[in-house]
Amino acid sequence: MRLQLLPVVALPLLIGILFYGPSYAIADTDPNDASALRVMYGALNSPGQLTKWTANGGDPCGESWKGITCSGNNRVTEIKLSGLQLSGSLGYQLASLTSVTNFDISNNNLGNQLPYQLPPNVQRLNLAGNGFNGGLPYSISQMTSLRYLNVSHNQIQGQVTVAFDSLSSLNTLDFSFNAMTDNLPQSFKALTSMNKMYLQNNQFTGTIDVLANLPLDDLNVENNRFTGWVPDQLKGFVKSNGNSWNSGPAPPPPPGTPPASRPDRHHKSGDNNSPSGSGGSGDGGGKSGIGGGAIAGIVISILVVGAIVAFFVIKKRSRRSSADIEKHDNQPFAPLASQEVQEMKTNQASSAPSVKTFEAPAVVNLRPPPIERHKSFDEDDIAAKPIVPPKKVNTAKINARQYSIADLQMATDSFSVDNLIGEGSFGRVYRAQFDDGKVLAVKKINSSALQNPEDFLDIVSEISGLHHPNVTELVGYCSEHGQHLLVYEFHKNGALHDFLHLSDEESKPLTWNSRVKIALGTARALEYLHEVCSPSVVHKNIKSANILLDAELNPHLSDCGLASLIADVDQALNHNTGSGYGAPEVAMSGQFTIKSDVYSFGVVMLELLTGRKPFDGGRTRSEQSLVRWATPQLHDIDALAKMVDPALEGLYPVKSLSRFADVIALCVQPEPEFRPPMSEVVEALVRLVQRANMSKRTFGVDQASPRGEADAQDYEP
Repeated sequence: MRLQLLPVVALPLLIGILFYGPSYAIADTDPNDASALRVMYGALNSPGQLTKWTANGGDPCGESWKGITCSGNNRVTEIKLSGLQLSGSLGYQLASLTSVTNFDISNNNLGNQLPYQLPPNVQRLNLAGNGFNGGLPYSISQMTSLRYLNVSHNQIQGQVTVAFDSLSSLNTLDFSFNAMTDNLPQSFKALTSMNKMYLQNNQFTGTIDVLANLPLDDLNVENNRFTGWVPDQLKGFVKSNGNSWNSGPAPPPPPGTPPASRPDRHHKSGDNNSPSGSGGSGDGGGKSGIGGGAIAGIVISILVVGAIVAFFVIKKRSRRSSADIEKHDNQPFAPLASQEVQEMKTNQASSAPSVKTFEAPAVVNLRPPPIERHKSFDEDDIAAKPIVPPKKVNTAKINARQYSIADLQMATDSFSVDNLIGEGSFGRVYRAQFDDGKVLAVKKINSSALQNPEDFLDIVSEISGLHHPNVTELVGYCSEHGQHLLVYEFHKNGALHDFLHLSDEESKPLTWNSRVKIALGTARALEYLHEVCSPSVVHKNIKSANILLDAELNPHLSDCGLASLIADVDQALNHNTGSGYGAPEVAMSGQFTIKSDVYSFGVVMLELLTGRKPFDGGRTRSEQSLVRWATPQLHDIDALAKMVDPALEGLYPVKSLSRFADVIALCVQPEPEFRPPMSEVVEALVRLVQRANMSKRTFGVDQASPRGEADAQDYEP
């Protein structure tokens, strides 16, 4: 009887194996995860040490690829590839690995810049010991599940631009042995779970006060350039040698400041049993009232304020008459084009340095009525219109420093014309040097152009929330006496427009590598504005004059978020159409969208490719509009070679050039619905870089190789 029943019972099982077994074997791993790993394998130059990996087909979970751990639902959860001597890059699909919680690629030879996109839900991220350079990817800011971050022993440079406000679960941070600079980010205050922090052997400056209230039990800040005093809360366990700490006692805290106390990881703040130090005057912590040191501090503060007021009263009476140049044009952060400004500078001081000029399209005359030239900066605007009382805004939400008019007057020499570095649609821009030696850019918003001055602080709050390595950072703001000013980071290499159109015999033209890097960085900035910010930020004014270059020729997009400040901004910026940047639909409807931003970005790419201005009235009629002239030739390789900027002297890879032109053609399509989102543009440019194999020794180093060597050595097909 048993022998007769067995085949009957086994038959359904056998049928299941025959029908479903092959499908399980073929598609065991989530398709998105499998695709990302295949792309990674190819980008890593298909290393033999990654056993069972393949660039085509294969099943990472079912075949147990080396270093890969999967969950029961066939999602990749861990990638651990430490110390395997891997080289190359990590591909461009890491963001699709949404179930990965542990990503460890430490101690390899991956070099170059850190990957921009990383697994978004990772909890442990270890990128140490790879020789990465450049800055930290801003995508780390969105990793809300992150608990452990290690980027030590690399060559990461510059200011930390990651925003830590949403990383409250992070408990271990290792930035040690890099080349990071500038002050510690204020968003460190949000790291309420932070236990271990290693910042040693960098070039950080400023104080470490932002760390004082974190629940740390292990902190190393050795061998940096920190100044000030070690907060009492950190004494006893912080390793702090190799810095420029101030000698002598720390100044007393402001009156009413609670005693310094060590935050307790296990108790709410305010626990009376927490160890503490008064940090105040020397008359004992048990006395009530204000100590002698605090009183002395108040007296000194009053004297300093009085001296500053007296200084400005005397200066206002004695200073020579300065011009208050009130006009609009199309060149923010760019050299001045106004003949009027040039004449005033000549009349004001014979010793004033000359400023380069360039031709601006005279399509729309936006000049306001003439003003009286004898008035000073603030007298002019205060007298011109009544002061609108600001709305009550919670300035605690503004992630930027509040400056006073006095602060900015001192830093700009009372907004001297000698410190005027540019002006445009939104206002004048001044170079400002502060007492600590830091140089920043101060933009004074044209009062007549403000849509609703009472909304200024709301807009500042929104702009201060924009943080990306390729977006010009808002450092501070000022809203006093009817004045509205924004303080930005300063980039000494100026605008991309200058490099492309105002270069002189002494300046070196941008190499092809640098042009691709500028295009990719700008694309990433727009991707952030359009697809990461919520709601999306439409820039409305993309052009080469708004792309600033730092010392390493990394691009920083300026004027982000400012469009909402200006009255009739669509009409005011519609002159972009006449200048060659505006999308066709903007000329017809006056409405800007993220798709019109994509079009303008494509025009900037055309500038990078050809070295020509978007609109050049000095050329023959058929070549005045860059888009109309270039578009029909973008897919003709012979015609494309003739379009390339002669300044490159033929030093570019033909395949890279062709792919660059393909991206341009997509962006400048007349129909907005056919233009790609910026995330696709970023992916296309990343693939261009990877396929061209722009190696670390050439990419980002602005030096040209001998003619013919670029294709043979640096750009392999």
